[in-house]
Amino acid sequence: MDNRIILVFLGCLAILVIFGKYFAFPLKKILKLVGNSVLGALIIFLINLVGTSFNFHIGLSIVNSVIVGILGIPGACLLILLKVFGII
Repeated sequence: MDNRIILVFLGCLAILVIFGKYFAFPLKKILKLVGNSVLGALIIFLINLVGTSFNFHIGLSIVNSVIVGILGIPGACLLILLKVFGII
């Protein structure tokens, strides 16, 4: 009886390890995107903080945060150019 409990325990542990590795990869990507979006929101906030003296404002939205989060500094430059040319 004790051997079966140990085998069931090891089997369950192996299944958890396999599924944990399978689902951990997409979770890492999602967490990285969320972290980058928060960083993008911070960059947009800093742009708005500096832009207040020039009467310049970029709306802080999820889409803008994700754009800056994914593209980084070039994404922030893209949003600035889009705002300057009146597209957004």
